[in-house]
Amino acid sequence: MNGASVEAADRDVVIDARGLARTFGRVQAVRGIDLAVRRGQIFGFLGPNGSGKSTTIRILCGILSPSSGSATVLGHDVTREPEKVKARIGYMTQRFSLYEDLTVEENLAFFAGVYGVPRRDAKERIEEIIGTTKLAWKRRELAGSLSGGWKQRLALAAALLHRPPLMILDEPTAGVDPLSRRQFWALVADLAMGGTTFLVSTHYMDEAERCHEIAIMVYGRIIARGSPAELVRIRDISVFTLETPAPREAMSLLRALPGVRQVAPFGPVVRVVTGSDGPRREGIAAALAAAGIGVLRLDADAPSLEDVFIHHSGDDLREEMAG
Repeated sequence: MNGASVEAADRDVVIDARGLARTFGRVQAVRGIDLAVRRGQIFGFLGPNGSGKSTTIRILCGILSPSSGSATVLGHDVTREPEKVKARIGYMTQRFSLYEDLTVEENLAFFAGVYGVPRRDAKERIEEIIGTTKLAWKRRELAGSLSGGWKQRLALAAALLHRPPLMILDEPTAGVDPLSRRQFWALVADLAMGGTTFLVSTHYMDEAERCHEIAIMVYGRIIARGSPAELVRIRDISVFTLETPAPREAMSLLRALPGVRQVAPFGPVVRVVTGSDGPRREGIAAALAAAGIGVLRLDADAPSLEDVFIHHSGDDLREEMAG
């Protein structure tokens, strides 16, 4: 690769973090994260509460300083140039923080001033963002009267007013109904196709599946990373769907088998996830037969992203509890 190509590739890297760590007293919230996010990507942090997602995001926003390691965002060092980072990003959290006693349009006008949009351009920019986020028919409604989904759409619109090349969304749809979440993500996907980069933290599997790339975080570490398709092609787990007239007895038995990672009811069937050291179809059938538990159906199934997440995080959680 020649020098010009290297320079062009570097310009495509919006977030570059190396060995990023953060401690609070004796608590290691973030443990040596390496991360590269490119222009136009929707990059997702997937993990349970307390996994370090929000702490990592606050470091990348220039709000917190790392205890060790380094990170640049849009070419600016988060430790030495935090104000330059803040000026160029849009940031949205799960908590609605706009003014509920102002209308949608009044909120956008106020935040255009906060973000330094020139007054001569503000009206045109507000009209543009109202069109982009499809807020036109809500423009004169008080923000406090909006449903959760519309509030999040308004919050996204406000964060986009200054045309940030990077949007950081920290669990943006927590508590929002499924239809509104779907509409919100359709808008995010459209903006990403236009070149805006998104870093999103979530614990919703369906949202993670909408990301171009996912990092699974548990206890401050990235324990798996890749596209949703790459992650579900994992080779060291097997998934089986069991239909039995005695589901409770079957689940109790299967949970006690070595190498079984998860046993859970899914409607009328039981879903069984085993690791590379666990039983396969014949072993599961033999164990059930030995216990006198009938089997109506036992089929191999494709892993879901949730199966992969539990597989990875389950190992890490067990190690943490043992240590």
